[in-house]
Amino acid sequence: MKTKKQEFWTEAAPRILADLALVHLAALSSLAAVMLTGSSENLTEMAVQLRHFYLATFTPLSPLFPFIFFLNGFYTRSRAYATQYKWAVVARGATVASLAFLFAAFLLTRANSFPRSAAVTFPILVNVLTIGARVVKNWISKTTAASTPRSNPADRIASDTDLAPVLVVGGAGYIGSILCRKLLAQGRRVRLLDSFVYGDAAVRELFGHERFELCIGDCRNIQSVVSAMKGVKSVVHLAAIVGDPACEQDRKAALEINYAATRMMMEVAKGYGVERFLFASSCSVYGETDEVVDERSATNPISLYAQTKLDSEQALLRGRTTDFHPTVLRLATVFGNSYRPRFDLVVNLLTAKAMRDHVITIYNGEQWRPFLHVSDVAEGFIRVLEAPLHLVSGEIYNLGDSRLNYTLGQVAEAIQRLVPGTKVENVENPDRRNYRVSFEKIHGELGFSCMTHLQEGIRDLQEALHSRRIEDYTDSQYHNQRFLKAAGRLISKEETDSQVMAAFAATLENYQNVLPELAGEPK
Repeated sequence: MKTKKQEFWTEAAPRILADLALVHLAALSSLAAVMLTGSSENLTEMAVQLRHFYLATFTPLSPLFPFIFFLNGFYTRSRAYATQYKWAVVARGATVASLAFLFAAFLLTRANSFPRSAAVTFPILVNVLTIGARVVKNWISKTTAASTPRSNPADRIASDTDLAPVLVVGGAGYIGSILCRKLLAQGRRVRLLDSFVYGDAAVRELFGHERFELCIGDCRNIQSVVSAMKGVKSVVHLAAIVGDPACEQDRKAALEINYAATRMMMEVAKGYGVERFLFASSCSVYGETDEVVDERSATNPISLYAQTKLDSEQALLRGRTTDFHPTVLRLATVFGNSYRPRFDLVVNLLTAKAMRDHVITIYNGEQWRPFLHVSDVAEGFIRVLEAPLHLVSGEIYNLGDSRLNYTLGQVAEAIQRLVPGTKVENVENPDRRNYRVSFEKIHGELGFSCMTHLQEGIRDLQEALHSRRIEDYTDSQYHNQRFLKAAGRLISKEETDSQVMAAFAATLENYQNVLPELAGEPK
């Protein structure tokens, strides 16, 4: 299997050489401009000096440029950036590299070997050429793609990534119902695999869409998964029993769906040549800590939900091959309105309580949580789907925005400002989960930032409640634990499914109190 380092050099080497050539062109153009504007009396002497500077100073120092470009992500990250952000990053890198070169040249020569006029035009030319080359390349790529005959898609190979649908497992839920719409809006084909535990209302309007395919089935059922995976190149796995209370409500189903089904789907995906496998994990894997954590920090899951997420991460990353590329996204605490609303999430619940009762209760108000709007979660998954495969393969990303790390007390204050007259009651309880999260990796490598801040999400919830688009937020359909409790245990319909799930879960020691039940034995 080719290593990520080998993959990098194979793809980046031509781009590094191209940038180095552009930098040399900028230098030669700047020096030529000096010659053209110089006095005709000493042109020969000036030409000798400039030639000496170019050969003795510029050429040895020119590797500074690709080195600084590399540090700014030109060859590792920038292709995944949104266009406007990409040009800003390239301009910053080109400017920093130019200034670094001028400073280094001055230190080496201790003289003004680089004429002042050239010192002004050179950084400008480096910016123009490095950005311009990328603009032209993008334009050529789009023009070529647009001119490619598409009148008869059947003539194209079935495995073509452009035609292959994105499979969204659990796409009828809180996040998936938004993600499916965003993918369709991009012109992608979308295939949905969902058992509709919570109903189909969130995606019903998509039925009949020409680029939307529906597979009704349980992610624990191997036949359903096999059918859904055919012809797919990218999978977004969102299916889960979400949240600590819901997992404790039905530990057997939580282990089956959150872990065993993930392992089974991975094996099926490999068999069908799926390239990208995006997995929705959770920042709750960090547990309780007073430190700001990032992807390299130690994990400390303190709930069944967090443990199943962490074990699924590890199984997927171990399964990475040259053809199968998993990416783990650890989600911040999600909030905001959706096509399948939820009011068992802290911001959503507190907003609804404030509007109805004008009293909210905050437990352990000094504890930190990272937050992220549900629409931005979908954007984060899309950003990974669009990223170069070598960049995101086998990676873990905290999905969120460092600006949205808040204490629960700060959340209460934000709600108070938007719902005047709200009283806050502070209570201490044994739940000591406390974590602040760094999201610099996903921002730095993929250019991801949130678009919807806490206050905007609260206002949107207010509008939905005020307009009675959501009539009764206490209805069990908006609460995972209550709904599952009313619905009863999520038992696998086929005995074979239970046996398959037991086999995939049996390798773990973390669930010894659940495994006997999973295998059908009394606890």
